[in-house]
Amino acid sequence: MQEQRAGKILKALIQGLDPTTGEELCDARVLQQTDVLRALLAGSAALDQVGARAQRRAQLPGNVGVQWTPEEESTLAEAFRAGEAVTVIASKHGRTLRAIEARLERLGLLSAQQRLTHNSFTGSPAARATDPLPP
Repeated sequence: MQEQRAGKILKALIQGLDPTTGEELCDARVLQQTDVLRALLAGSAALDQVGARAQRRAQLPGNVGVQWTPEEESTLAEAFRAGEAVTVIASKHGRTLRAIEARLERLGLLSAQQRLTHNSFTGSPAARATDPLPP
């Protein structure tokens, strides 16, 4: 069952409606129980999160999460040394700006201070110095 259809069913049940007809359920006592209603709401919220995550992923470049090859690293380094804009390089490689800068930093071609993006994943001294401590 698709998440969208399941979400509609859960929302109808939360409202005390028959998911197929839209009519009010005549004996909806079980749906009025606190634990049952909370479970329906939790399921609905979880499905909403799955949908939102899928929408965000659909907007990401195609190579997000794909392992870097030596050839791609070489092409990246050449383009950067040639003065190509990092945003253009990111587009050509199908990667995020953060991924390009992180790889350039790993290759020693860019320092943490030169990055345009916030370096919160690598644990570099620059990231530790600027990241607030978690609550």
